[in-house]
Amino acid sequence: MTFASLPLLVTLLTAQTPAPTKPAPAPAAAKSPSAVAGIAPLPGLPNLWASGVPAVPPALSQRVQQYLESRSAQLLDVSDDGQQVLIATRFADVNQLHLVEMPLGARTQLTFTKEPINRARFLPGNPRVIFYLQDKGGGEFFQVLKLDRGTGRSELLTDGKSRHQDLVVSKDGRWLAYAGTGRNGKDTDVYIAPTADPRQAKRVTEAEGSWSPEDFSRDGSKLLVRQYRAADDADLSVVDLKTNTRTQLTPKEGKGSVGAAVFTHDGQGVYLATDRYSDFAEVYRLPLTGTPPATPASLTKSVRWNVERLELSSDGRKLAMTVNEEGYGRLYLLDARTQALSAVETPKGAMGGLRFAGKRSDRVAFSLTSARVPLDVFMVDLPTKKTTRWTRSEVGGLDPETFVEPELVRYPSTDGVTVPAFLYRPKNAKGKVPVVVVFHGGPEGQSVPSFSSQTQLMATELGLAVLLPNVRGSEGYGKAYRAMDDGVKRERSLADIGATLDFIASRPELDASRVGVYGGSYGGYLTLATATFFPERIKAAVDVVGISSLPSFLRNTQAYRRDLRRAEYGDERDPAVLQVQERISPLGSVGRIQAALFVQQGANDPRVPQSEAEQVVQAVTRKGSDVWYLLATDEGHGFQKKSNRDLAQTTALMFFEKHLLGPVSGQGPGAGGK
Repeated sequence: MTFASLPLLVTLLTAQTPAPTKPAPAPAAAKSPSAVAGIAPLPGLPNLWASGVPAVPPALSQRVQQYLESRSAQLLDVSDDGQQVLIATRFADVNQLHLVEMPLGARTQLTFTKEPINRARFLPGNPRVIFYLQDKGGGEFFQVLKLDRGTGRSELLTDGKSRHQDLVVSKDGRWLAYAGTGRNGKDTDVYIAPTADPRQAKRVTEAEGSWSPEDFSRDGSKLLVRQYRAADDADLSVVDLKTNTRTQLTPKEGKGSVGAAVFTHDGQGVYLATDRYSDFAEVYRLPLTGTPPATPASLTKSVRWNVERLELSSDGRKLAMTVNEEGYGRLYLLDARTQALSAVETPKGAMGGLRFAGKRSDRVAFSLTSARVPLDVFMVDLPTKKTTRWTRSEVGGLDPETFVEPELVRYPSTDGVTVPAFLYRPKNAKGKVPVVVVFHGGPEGQSVPSFSSQTQLMATELGLAVLLPNVRGSEGYGKAYRAMDDGVKRERSLADIGATLDFIASRPELDASRVGVYGGSYGGYLTLATATFFPERIKAAVDVVGISSLPSFLRNTQAYRRDLRRAEYGDERDPAVLQVQERISPLGSVGRIQAALFVQQGANDPRVPQSEAEQVVQAVTRKGSDVWYLLATDEGHGFQKKSNRDLAQTTALMFFEKHLLGPVSGQGPGAGGK
């Protein structure tokens, strides 16, 4: 069932059913998808099961409704002539493919499915054909499909059961490449298929590990492939598609990241963004033949931040790149002939996708978001350097100028570490205000100053301060910082939680006696770690698809990603590593938890399985504490369907309102709430 608005959800949750005038046959009890005692489906929402979660008050529903109607527009591709932009946006329950044919023009919906679509590519030369990825129920076993816009029909191109990722289409439109686990369910190989008959796919890599396609040469004869072992350990190779021979381009000695890679215009070289030769990811040009220098010359030495995305213009003269400068995106152009690097002025915010029009070198498109701008698509006319906004996503009819802008702050931790963070303070606050700390996932993720309806709801409607720290191990601050929590070093990184709480106590406008924590995935682990290892310093914790035990997580995560995660967290099969993992796993210390706990989980999560949520819920319940638990049977690693996400966000707000905004001495924003 699809719900148009949150008030209907609340009606379903709070409605009283009249007593029947005569006995009615009892409905068959639904089989429980959970081992948690007392869990039951929510009225009218059979896909959502809950334990301990009260009904949402109508007043809260009315306050949050407009925020939850916010949309976004994710850039997926640009047509050859630059006149059509392919985006993913939501008008019903999940993101679907839409077409925009002029700046701020209508968003024409192309797909109408019950599952989200967030990755797609035009067929060069024929934008009426689109290749896309889609999974079912959040399980992330994505399949490759082909949409014929002429008929409106989609065709399944893959086996329907293996996991697929990374769509790349050759510039001449003849070849499609993607990665998949079809060979053994564990290793991810690269496949190519003729676009004229895309079901006739063949493997071009067949080796242990995780491989992905990066870019076709302009003539379609070669394909760049990446072997990924960890965030700091990847290699780039080129496959000759005529002979199927593979040649490694990055040195066999040492290691580094491979963040982005594209062929040069003549196909005789590669532009590569890597941190192999410095602390940050810089751009280098590597030849395909001969012996590259031990330390190639950086083309972006003057930029002391990570280069994240690369796109080469069709004439080969301009290399566009996005750079992450402390969470804010900057667009740069490199002149391929002179190697001169220049910045392009764009609106301030965090940047997403980057695409040149296939046959034009004067237009480059990107996605951008800020605290007051949902993710939207912009395009730069390079001759004039003018930026034009192509989409303007709605924010529920609210005035974006009322939203809170973050302050970039830094504070000290142990081992000489300085933690950067974004602090959102409610406007016109009087006295000390409660704080919610939001931990990002990853672990090598990064909190950036993007639009978040949840953050704005907490800051604007509830009067809470929101702090988003980038603790050690976060991406964006150099490889040394990113590696500070690898393996058993994660134990030392927990000190950054204490440093975050100390920072809150040091700010006179923040109330250190009313602190909540919130996080998803690895952020869920940090949330649980805060509740167990700093129990007296927080009042409430919301864990979304979080890790409760590192050893059990590593044993039970999907096979295709287990070795990748061991590279980050350490190998639990090593007794010395296992000892540390058990010591820093929240599950082993649940007896110390004093804060109220709310756990949210998707039943089909391939990354952090449902068992991670249930074992901590059961353990906290056994010790005699109340815990809220919300389980979605049609979701995976996070809630993507709007009706599910609305309820998850609203109940989280209700939870924080209850535990952080109750009667307190002194009157700050929200004081006296229930």
